[in-house]
Order: sequence, then structure tokens, then C-alpha cells
Amino acid sequence: MPSCLVGLVPPPAALHLLLRRRCMASSSAPSRAFQLRLNPLTGDSEWLVVDEAEADGEAPATSQRKLLATTSYLDMLNDAARNRAYRRAIDAAVTDPSSRVLDIGAGTGLLSMMSARALENVGGEGKGSVSACESYLPMGKLTRKVLRANGMEKKVKIFHKRSDELEVGVELDSPADILVSEILDSELLGEGLIPTLQQAHDELLVKNPKTVPYRATTYGQLVESTFLWKMHDLHNNEANAADGIWLTPDGTERVVSVKPQQHAMQCDALEDEIRLLSEPFKVFEFDFWERPKSNRETKISIKTTGDGCVHAIISWWVLQLDSAGSIFYSTAPRWVRQSSIEDLPQDTKDWCDHWKHCVWFTQGRGAPVMKDQILSLRASHNLTSISYELLNTTDEAWSGNLKGDHLTLSPERIALYGDRYWRSALITVVKNALSDRSLSTCIVADDSIFLTLLVSSLSPSSKVIAMFPGLREKGATYIQAVADANNLSMDQIQVIGKKAASLTLDDLKQKKVNLLVGEPFYYGSEGMLPWQNLRFWNARTLLDSMLSKDALIVPCKGILKLCAMSLPDLWRSRCSLKDIEGFDHSVVNEILGACGNLPGEQQSPCLPYYVWQCGYTKKLSKVYSLMDFNFSEPIHSCFGKTKIEFADVGICHGFAVWIDWVLDEKNSIVLSTGPDNRYWKQGVQLLSKPVEVSPANSAVHVEASFDPDSGELTFHSLFS
Repeated sequence: MPSCLVGLVPPPAALHLLLRRRCMASSSAPSRAFQLRLNPLTGDSEWLVVDEAEADGEAPATSQRKLLATTSYLDMLNDAARNRAYRRAIDAAVTDPSSRVLDIGAGTGLLSMMSARALENVGGEGKGSVSACESYLPMGKLTRKVLRANGMEKKVKIFHKRSDELEVGVELDSPADILVSEILDSELLGEGLIPTLQQAHDELLVKNPKTVPYRATTYGQLVESTFLWKMHDLHNNEANAADGIWLTPDGTERVVSVKPQQHAMQCDALEDEIRLLSEPFKVFEFDFWERPKSNRETKISIKTTGDGCVHAIISWWVLQLDSAGSIFYSTAPRWVRQSSIEDLPQDTKDWCDHWKHCVWFTQGRGAPVMKDQILSLRASHNLTSISYELLNTTDEAWSGNLKGDHLTLSPERIALYGDRYWRSALITVVKNALSDRSLSTCIVADDSIFLTLLVSSLSPSSKVIAMFPGLREKGATYIQAVADANNLSMDQIQVIGKKAASLTLDDLKQKKVNLLVGEPFYYGSEGMLPWQNLRFWNARTLLDSMLSKDALIVPCKGILKLCAMSLPDLWRSRCSLKDIEGFDHSVVNEILGACGNLPGEQQSPCLPYYVWQCGYTKKLSKVYSLMDFNFSEPIHSCFGKTKIEFADVGICHGFAVWIDWVLDEKNSIVLSTGPDNRYWKQGVQLLSKPVEVSPANSAVHVEASFDPDSGELTFHSLFS
């Protein structure tokens, strides 16, 4: 969660936020932060300045609203179980009227206000103190608004600094005897929990302080899942495809892989596709009340509960928030929370997105096991992550040392590259294109390693220019590593490593392009909204003068699709805030992009989600087409509208929105990125308030417009 950690990992921010830099001009000057915003259609970026100085009531800048709306703050604040547990634990910890409380990673200031109220309740007002740090300046500005709205601005000292920038005798009058914090991510350690606690114990806290939380324990469980296997074993998946294109030829199996780390995922959505092969087991305990070690290793003996193949380890953590061991919060999967396993705190909580489960993939086809087999698992952690190794199986250890020709991609993209239908569709359209034309020059406009190898294999006499605007040198080194295994000559392939705006005819040796292809896929943009891959359209426009008159463009168009959805869990996690454990948070709704009960026609922004992971979902209408993007034309503004009639009874919370890529001019080969395909995120546009609908008497008119300058889509809906 949001933190003011010691500088290793930035707090959550927008998916397009690449870098944050914090500058302090002087002790008397206002704080200023610089944020790098990416234009998704061009790949270009610009610096935005965020200033601490802001008049009361001043509306936040649009750029700040967009950035903060894509963070996990709102979802976190709507997590009632989390809020309740922290409030109870803070009340139990603050018993001395002279307590000095430090809140690291203040966020909206909720934990700080809980601490100030608890201090007041024990008669500590004017005796004790509450200090808080929030290094992310846009959030720090919001913290001050929340404090003012609750009359707490004089009861909590807030500093726009990281915790390692605080000094006793400067910002803090004396070392704190109570630490409250929530610098936790889905893996537990990824936001710098360990270095933050180390520095706090060394410099900011008394010996043997009270802490909330008191302890965190990580757990794991061995599972078999074909879906999870496909998300990491590209080599064996593409062997099953048997189409002659080798992204991972024999001898280079790991040249493309997922990063060897724990991957956050909503595993409850896979419950019916997972076979449990062990009981849950403890991995590590982290005591907040003492200085943690930087590195540890442990060996765990695990008895398997059935025959099968271990494809992954699913992990989670449990917080013990109080020293007495009576207040817990768990991120365990639903099947664990509903079990009666001893020593695992049972806790019911709503679906939330800010803390997910984590998946560690075993290597290759997985580790075959027999029931009642004893496995030995080595677990280790460093400052920011936990890793695993099965010792007495065929699973091979991963050293973590990646060669220069090694590409790491998201699990979803690894699964997509091994998908036979997806590969077959692209192979068919390229074969058809080559059957009726002589290909001399092809440009792969995006970061598609598959299309680069495909076109080169099917047209050995052509020149294939891979732009690889994101992969760049990594892409070139990778292609070199696998070219021989695909019977390709590097004289045929040229990796430019440029954006479309920088390409010239000199790069093409004055030859016109007669095939322009893309998946479209841009490395590093996996978490963005689906239409931000319309960067392909922008690239096609910039390359217009280099295209031959009969140039074929693949895909030839994109179709914006949408479907009305019931999304109660996602809605609850994004709904507007009022009272949170006795504190008014209504001032944060606009800037955090809340939905429901907002003034006027204000609506929440469209945000990217894997809809299949969004808790309970139900389609309430058929799929409608809203807008076409014709790539035979230069990029331009677009407008579309449609009337959605409902096919089922339910509560409509919004729409899932995505793009279907039409690969050929006959419209016979289409690749959909909709909710039924779990390898892409969709856009989710939540309504200003839920609407009860039925086929008999409900319809909604939806309009959308596309801005080619910003790459943004705006939606408007009206029920009738």
C-alpha cells in the first residue's frame, strides 16, 4: 500500500506513471514534485509539476486526478475489514497519554487520525503527539484536505518526506514509541517493508516500540492448474502448437519467460481450475516490533495431499495487528478462509483489489508428485521479495541471472504467445497476404517478436524491419539468438529500435513498405487501457509517406466493443467514501475517481481491469459495437453511439469496453480482447450509480468519442 519508504520502491501510482522525482527547494520554499506522464499514442513523455501550495477549495489538476484514480487508495479505503482491524489495534496500542506515534506512509491520514483520536481518549491531548510522513506529494496534499475536513490539522503533523528523510530533533521532537504503518503489497515486501522498518528502528523509534501491525506471516500452498502452467511454460506450449515458429527453440527454452518472481493475481477466480496438492504451510514471520533481517532462508517439509503436478505455489499473508494476538487480517484465498485449518485465522472479508494473492511458477512442465510424498521447499527473501525452490523434484532452480538475450514478459503474454488459436490466426492472415502479392519490405510496427519471426519465415526473400520501440536492443539481441533455429538470416531482419516519428526512407534504403503489421503490442503497456494500443494507428499515420499504394495493413481496423455488466464487487471497491471508522473522507472522492453519489453528472474514469478477476460478474446484455477505427485512413477523431438493450435481469454497474482487432479485409479473422479472453485487460466504465434493469423495460444509450491527440476515450450513457 502507499508508503513513505526509504527510497527503494515508489508508492502506487498510475499505470502510465513511469518515474517520480521529489525536490525540496529550501526549508522555506514549498515542496515540488515532478511526474513523468506518457502519451500512449506516441510513446513520448512530458514532465508535470506538482506543487504543494494549493488554496483551500482549489480543484485538483486533471492530470493529478487521472494519476490518483488509477492507484489503489480508493479500493484500500473501501476495505471495511482492513479499516476495522487497524482501528481496533490502534485503540489497543495507544494506552499511555504521553505516547508519541509515527505513521509511515500516511495516505489519506486515516491511521494518523485513528491514533490522534485514541490518544485523546486516554487523556493524551497536549501530552502525546502524532507525526506522519507521505512522500508522494499529490497524496500528501490530499492528506491535508482530509485532516482539515475532520478538524485534525493541528493534531497530526504531516511531512511530505520519505521516512529516511525524517530526523529526530528536526521533524520529530523525540523517538516514537508507537509505529503505525501499512507499507504492504500483495507479496508483503515489495514496497520496501524491510528497509523501511530497519531505518525506522535505527533512527526513529525507541527500543522495543509498540507497532501496528505487530507481525505478518506469509503462507503458501502447492497447486496444479493448467491455466497457470500456460502462463509460464511457453516452450512446451508452442511445441504443442507445432506451427514451425519457435520463440523458444530447443536449447533456448528460457530465452523468453516470465520474470522469476511472485506475480499478483486474483486466484479466487481460478478456484474451479485449481487442484490443491498440499495443505497451507507457513513460510516466514516478520515481526514489526523488532529490526528485521535483510535476508533469510528456510527449508520447509511439505506432505502432498494427492497425485498431480505442481505448477505453482500460491501465497498470501496474515497480519496480526495487536500484540495480544486477537486482531487479524488475512489475504488468503477464499478456499482457505472457508476451511477449518488450525492455526490459520478465519476471517470473512469483501473482495478487494489492492491486495491480491501471489503466484510463483515452477519451471517447465511442473513438478510431478505422488500422494503423501514429502517435498523439501527452500524459501528465501531479500529486501523486497520472496522466492522458492523445490529441492527434491525435477523442477529446476532458477538462478535469477538473466542473459542479455533473455526477454521477460508478463504471464498473460507468455500464455498468449503459446495460444494455438491466436498463433493460427496471425499465421493465416500473413499467409493470405503473401499469396496475392510480392513482398519486398515489411515493417513490424510494434514490439511483436512473433510477427517478426513469422513474416521472416514465410517470406525469406523480403526485408523485415522490426521497429521494437519498447524492446529496442533487447529485441535485437533476442532475434539474433533464435534466428538460426528458425532458419533465418539476420541479413533479412533489421531491428530499428525507433518510434515511428523517427523513421525515415533512409532507414528503409529508399524502398516503400508493402506490408505493415502489428499485434498490436507495445512492451511495457500491458497494464494500460485496451485502446491505448491504437498507438499502432498513430504509427501507421506517421509512416504514411513510406507505404506503397497497395500496402496491406494488419490489422486493418479495430472495433470498440462493450457489454453491460453487473459488477457488485468492483463497484463496492470503487464507490464514493463518506464515513470511515468515524472520519469523513468525502473530500477525496473526486480526485480518487470514486463512483456513486457524486455531484452533478460527474462520473468515475474508465480504468483497466482483468474483468474475469473482478469478483462476481454477470453479463446483462449482448456485445455491441460502438466505434470503428479504420487503419487504411490516417488517425482522426472518432465518435460512436449505440442503444443497449438488456438481455437479463440484474443490477447494472457499468460497462466492460475493449477492442476487437480485425486482421483481414474480409472481416473473417478477428482477435477479441474482451472479457472472455483472459490474456488482456478491458476498460471498465462504472456508472454514476447502479441501475436495476430487465429485458422488458430497460435500455441505455451510450456515446463515446476518441481524441487522437491524447489517445483518450470519453463515454456518456443515458438510461431510458
